[in-house]
Amino acid sequence: MNESELNEYKKALGYRISELRKTVINPETNKPISQEELGLRTGHAKKTIGELERGNTNPRYDTLLIISKELNVTIKELFDFDMKKYIKLSNKSLR
Repeated sequence: MNESELNEYKKALGYRISELRKTVINPETNKPISQEELGLRTGHAKKTIGELERGNTNPRYDTLLIISKELNVTIKELFDFDMKKYIKLSNKSLR
C-alpha cells in the first residue's frame, strides 16, 4: 500500500467515525454529540477528534476501541463499511 492509498483509507475511516458520531444523541440536548463531546467521553481533545475525522492522524488501536465503545458499535462495525464509497464521500466532504 502506498502513502496515497493509506491517506485515502485514513480519510474514509475518519468519515465513518464522523458519520457514526452524528447518530449518537445527547439525551440532554436531543442533538448528535459534537466532536468536543466525543473527545470528553474518550479522553481526547476536540482537535484530536477533528484530526481523526479528517484523516489527518493515525489513531492507536486503543483509541479506536474507546471511540467505538462511545459510538455504541463494535470495533468490527467501526471498520465494516464500503471503503470505495467512503473514500468518495470523504473526498466530497473536503471540497
